[in-house]
Amino acid sequence: MSRAAERADAENDAPPIAPPGEPVVQLSVVVPIYNERDNVGPLHDALTYALRAFGRSYEIVFVDDGSRDGTRDVLRSIAAQDPHLRVVLFRRNHGQTAAMAAGFQACRGGIIVSMDGDLQNDPADVGRLVERLEQGYDVVCGWRRHRQDRVATRLLPSKIANFLIARVTGAHIHDTGCSLKAYRSWVLRSLNLYSDMHRFLAALGAGLGARITELPVRHHPRRAGVSKYGLGRIFRVLADLIGIKMLIQFAAHPIRWFLILSLPLFALAPMMFVLGFVKRTREGEWQWAERYDMAAVAVGSVVLLVAVNVFLLGFLAELQIKVSRFFRQRISVTAREASR
Repeated sequence: MSRAAERADAENDAPPIAPPGEPVVQLSVVVPIYNERDNVGPLHDALTYALRAFGRSYEIVFVDDGSRDGTRDVLRSIAAQDPHLRVVLFRRNHGQTAAMAAGFQACRGGIIVSMDGDLQNDPADVGRLVERLEQGYDVVCGWRRHRQDRVATRLLPSKIANFLIARVTGAHIHDTGCSLKAYRSWVLRSLNLYSDMHRFLAALGAGLGARITELPVRHHPRRAGVSKYGLGRIFRVLADLIGIKMLIQFAAHPIRWFLILSLPLFALAPMMFVLGFVKRTREGEWQWAERYDMAAVAVGSVVLLVAVNVFLLGFLAELQIKVSRFFRQRISVTAREASR
């Protein structure tokens, strides 16, 4: 295998880092791959043709996410013949987000384009996205206006997810699930991706102050292989939305988030105590009960305990952020003084 093909660490699958001293390219294209043996060859040919015609220095980073169908052997063969191709190999399947994060870390371009490896995204749109980015934007999202997918399993879940993501994050993107996007590298270097966060990149970028726009792109039917998406992803999107909401609005002051969560519990606990110790007479008057309601008092105690714990979690999270900021500032000041 040529030096363009790189293997992740055997112990922890850590992604490789671009070797120092190599020339910086203008454009990097990151493509996560999983069991796409029949697609990677035509995809590489189409990408190479489109990028050469675009006229910028480029590299292609294929990330094989633990394929078991011979995809990695095809990638090794292609990388041995193309110095523009770099390959990251995972020993097992980590998911699309981890594959994209590894590709982002390995690439060297000032502009980074991500896309799927199933040939449904059109490589000819890469240049259009980059040109749009250079008009003063930090992120350009592809918008598949005319999707070539099944309605029940792909289109309908995607529309629901796009609606929820727009409402929760405030990033009004028509097609958040489209992997074909162009970024300035600083946006991706500032993010820590996990779970299925790759579909929230635009929203996370907006939280960093990135200027975002979208551009209609072409979408083709899948010609080979099997789709890796299903209805089960809806539930993961819903779970991740909660984390995204907190990251965007409350990351700097988590105590506010936990306070909002605990306030209804703090209000409910006294009500349960009142129901446990006070009763209403037939005349409509309230008076102390001769025997308190054990169930109501127990529920009120548990609710109050949960409310206090939720608030304390927010306090500890706030304290951790403040302390880490203090020590980072202290270290930076010490480093500046030492360099004088």
